[in-house]
Amino acid sequence: MHIGELAEATGLSLRTIRHYDEVGLLPASTRTEGGFRVYTEPDLERLLAIRSMKPLGFTLEEMAELLDVVDTLADGAEHPRERELLGDYLRRAREKRDKLARNLAQADEFIRNLDAT
Repeated sequence: MHIGELAEATGLSLRTIRHYDEVGLLPASTRTEGGFRVYTEPDLERLLAIRSMKPLGFTLEEMAELLDVVDTLADGAEHPRERELLGDYLRRAREKRDKLARNLAQADEFIRNLDAT
């Protein structure tokens, strides 16, 4: 698929997808003879994973490392270092998610208080 189709499928902007390509987080699988980026279904899945990490506040470098860990573990071989890294990322993701939930609860309370005024 072309970048426009990828943007539509993910809700991300063309600019964001191009940036992810430029920093190596989501390089295009291939390019057409005219130089247009072409993406595959696995690229779409990778971009959806990146999109899911964004609200948790992971840096681009952390996202790249985590995706590399997941890719390495997908080969089925035993990788103790990667397992440890995955566990660390999972713990941090849960902590960040819990913080987001607390912030959302506070925002909901604030809105209820304004509604009651």
